[in-house]
Amino acid sequence: MTSNNEVLGGFWDFTSDLSSKDTAYTSLALNAHTDTSYFSEPAGLQMFHLLSHEEGTGGVSLLVDGFRAASILSVEDPGAYRTLTEVKIPTHASGNEGISIQPYAPFPVLNHHPVTGSLTQVRWNNDDRATMDHWENLQQLEEWYEAARKWTKVLRRGTSEYWEQLRPGKPLSQYPSVEESYLRESYN
Repeated sequence: MTSNNEVLGGFWDFTSDLSSKDTAYTSLALNAHTDTSYFSEPAGLQMFHLLSHEEGTGGVSLLVDGFRAASILSVEDPGAYRTLTEVKIPTHASGNEGISIQPYAPFPVLNHHPVTGSLTQVRWNNDDRATMDHWENLQQLEEWYEAARKWTKVLRRGTSEYWEQLRPGKPLSQYPSVEESYLRESYN
């Protein structure tokens, strides 16, 4: 197993000071998403560790089993599943002046092994999706948006959710590019 450093090194420390123009640097609630979908190789294992939250409220974290959600979608709407498997969408991180991080190519939301066909990766971050304005096939674009709406409904079902309040000394880990999506409640 290899270990890849993130864009900011092995550890990525942040606080809600908007030092980077990214929703992670705010106290806003975040919808379920996978981090670093704008990398060619998104982050593997991630660990969230709260150092301090004195007199604060909120900030409950949510993990969603993306593989389970994909399985549900494949049964309930095979066409939407196929669309999220086939249509490659552009992603980027470009909040700071002079910085635009993009993968070498667009990827679909649901990625499968080229030989076995098994689901290997979920890449879902609606906040990091780039403009989808270069489509020749507008029908395909409409199908993608409809599939994305259905996917979002599946992700928001309580049966796939695991909620956890972060506390100092109690880290929460996830494999966002492999199985899970992460969400954070707003906090102060």
